[in-house]
Amino acid sequence: MRLLMLASRSLLREWRSGELAVLLASLTVAVAALAGVGFLVDRIGRAVTAQAGEVLAADLRLESDEPLAADAEQAARDGGLATSRLTTLLSVVFHGDASQLANVRAASAGYPLRGMLTTAAEPFGAGTPTRALPGRGEAWPDSRLAAALGVRVGDRLGVGALTLQVTRILIARPDQGSAFVEFAPALLIDDADLATSQLLQPGSRARFALLLAGEAPALQRFRAWQAAHARPGVRLADVADASPQIGDAAVRAARFLALASLVAVLLTAVAVAMSARSYVQRHLDGVALLKTLGASRAFVLAHSVLQLLALAVAATVIGSVIGWLTQRWLLAALAGLLRTDLPPAGWAPVFAGLAVAVAMLAGFALPSLLQLTRVPALRVLRHDAGPPPLALWLALLPALLAIALVARGTLGEWRLSLQFLAGLGAAAALLAAGGYGLLRLARRWRAAAPTGWRYGLASLGRRRAESIAQVVAFGLGVLLLALLAILRGELLRDWRTRLPADAPNYFFLNIPVAERDAFRARLQSEGARVERLLPMVRGRLVAINGRPMSALHFDSPRASNFAEREQNLTWAQELGDDNRVIAGRWWSAADTGRPLVSVAEEFAEALGLRLGDTLRFDVAGESIEVRIASLRKVRWDSFRPNFFLVFPPGLLEGTAGTYLTSARFEPRSPGALAALVRAYPSVSVFNVSDLLAQVRAVIGKAAVAVQSVFVFTLCAGLTVLLAAVQASREERRYEMAILRVLGARRRLLLRNLLTEFAVIGLLAGVLAASGAALGGALLARTLELRYHFEPGLWLLGVAGAVALVAAGGWAATRSVLSSPPSRLLR
Repeated sequence: MRLLMLASRSLLREWRSGELAVLLASLTVAVAALAGVGFLVDRIGRAVTAQAGEVLAADLRLESDEPLAADAEQAARDGGLATSRLTTLLSVVFHGDASQLANVRAASAGYPLRGMLTTAAEPFGAGTPTRALPGRGEAWPDSRLAAALGVRVGDRLGVGALTLQVTRILIARPDQGSAFVEFAPALLIDDADLATSQLLQPGSRARFALLLAGEAPALQRFRAWQAAHARPGVRLADVADASPQIGDAAVRAARFLALASLVAVLLTAVAVAMSARSYVQRHLDGVALLKTLGASRAFVLAHSVLQLLALAVAATVIGSVIGWLTQRWLLAALAGLLRTDLPPAGWAPVFAGLAVAVAMLAGFALPSLLQLTRVPALRVLRHDAGPPPLALWLALLPALLAIALVARGTLGEWRLSLQFLAGLGAAAALLAAGGYGLLRLARRWRAAAPTGWRYGLASLGRRRAESIAQVVAFGLGVLLLALLAILRGELLRDWRTRLPADAPNYFFLNIPVAERDAFRARLQSEGARVERLLPMVRGRLVAINGRPMSALHFDSPRASNFAEREQNLTWAQELGDDNRVIAGRWWSAADTGRPLVSVAEEFAEALGLRLGDTLRFDVAGESIEVRIASLRKVRWDSFRPNFFLVFPPGLLEGTAGTYLTSARFEPRSPGALAALVRAYPSVSVFNVSDLLAQVRAVIGKAAVAVQSVFVFTLCAGLTVLLAAVQASREERRYEMAILRVLGARRRLLLRNLLTEFAVIGLLAGVLAASGAALGGALLARTLELRYHFEPGLWLLGVAGAVALVAAGGWAATRSVLSSPPSRLLR
């Protein structure tokens, strides 16, 4: 109890000294960064997932070519999930003498579980959202089907043994843009009509789906249940499988946010280390006095640790409140973008913030406190008596462990964490070496400098170790801020270029070879901007490296899906600019007709494929064996035709196939699209405007989150500045008092002070901006961004470092210049 009372009194008394204020500010910013990012990412992430689930019309889809067992739906309902059934099969739809092959979609109540249907009174018209479904005896044909058959609202259609009345035209459904394998137009009917339609017969090619939606824990429980009751041919799909465009944007945003919060924590760690060092220097005399009164080393250590734990708790509370208020403000700003209710914030970010605060204090402040316990009692009589220096391993090991644990917890993987920390350590070493070299140059230049500058340069040389430490501290702060600014700019630029305002909004599939040129000319005459046309044939992967697919086992649902389904195959001579070869080589003209294939990275990872592996395909009854010549990184969010498997020209051109393309198309009227469908009835038209809007909404949220987290890093950088200036404040106060007693004017002292800090800022800025340019190029590859060096940003980093350090030094020491020398000397 006595120890606790003494620690409380000391904490209140020492708050006025300044070091604890900077220490608390540093910890608060770190906790606020992690808690704010945690709250924001958690809530927006769940909202984005829910909104992205509209691409799937659910959070999860259980799919099979056979009727699904009833126990799956029962297990989902027992787990608190909403369910809906969807059966899809091909059938001919009749309207008078006209007929058209269509995808008949029989949906039960609740469909879609995510998103809404859009209907209108005419094909390709302006639709209105609805949560209704066709009733018994009703049918909603989509615009393509209605245009091809000349159907209007009120007409009757024949489907199997049913005659259904058209009551609305289906303009859009949430899951129509998830995959382009449904080449036929769609007809939506009630699930209860399916039984009497006689469409389901032995041998019918139907696809059965159970749609699921609910909270994340319930979804995870169902995943576990499905894994334990897995059946052959049953696939569980989520939004990552349905929309790689949304998946790519979300992954990049998550990586950047994690990196940004880590940068904020590391910046505040530098401030904590410098504040702790200053704290120790101020308490040497007090600890020596305590020891003369009988205090033990354990008592001194416990006294200091209790104070730091109190600071950690206070920082956690204040930082969590700031983080919570920040995410509330951001969510209010994003209210127009979010179409789903957000779940309440959890407690996990608060506990993560407390853990980080304790880890930072243990790693960066505890070594200094251990040194404080070794102060000899003799210091009461001899002021030059101090504690022995800490062993290098004791000074560095706790800090390295703390950074490693924080990096691992923030980034989520050891490899990226260790790479980041290795780069940070190299940057600190280079900053120290560069600072030492530049300080030697400044010392030589001092004799030729103007009179007002000489004292500032002399101060740098006199406090060489402290000046180098400040260069390293400021340099790391500027480097991390500049690095984050570079990556932020590259990320936003990459999103803008990947999804421009004129991105393709229509896909056209099943274009016959004989009508390819005429169809493209027709689109262009209507004002469409047509992207590349690629051929497409269907084939099934039957063997890998000579082993039949039936003899191979795959653990992940995505791998099983790749292995079991028919693949879309294409061939091309040129590599699109939205594809990048990451292994192997793209073929040349000499490779035409050779048995080679280029495989997308996702396909290769799922099936465990490598360069040189052989794949055998069954294409229209013909067996074709090829060797993997390259692996590609595909930008799926370009909204241009792309394939997992690409062959060289001359290998598959003898097989029967069709063409597909995408285009930016703004029809002059709904009738223009209807006329196009009637002129080319075999062509399937997919309007992906809704999917495009969903991706833009996700990117918009991610961009706002990226901008907001950057504010935390700026605040963290300011704490480094305050801590570094505060560390030498007392020594400067004494020097300024002596100089003023000797007759130095206030203007001369201010010029000397600004000179010293400006030179430190210049040294730190030049080294940090150069290091940020190099680090930005390396980290851009990790985030899969294209790096562009910007001289303006480099100059801004240098100028900003000079201005900030000089202004911070003046702000922290201006009270010294205005105080009477007698007061300072007393």
